[in-house]
Amino acid sequence: MSEAEEEPVGADVPPEGAARRGPTWVILAVVAAALLVCCCSVVIGLAVSWSAGILGGR
Repeated sequence: MSEAEEEPVGADVPPEGAARRGPTWVILAVVAAALLVCCCSVVIGLAVSWSAGILGGR
């Protein structure tokens, strides 16, 4: 193998910043999904309460 064919040292190591981006996006996606579930649950709960007359002023 000639020197031109050899891979430089550390060529297969990804940049340090790229290693952190993956988990950050996963955490943000989990948080967004949790907020979506909570908001939908609140809306459904309010709709059921209102239709049952619990939130009525009378």
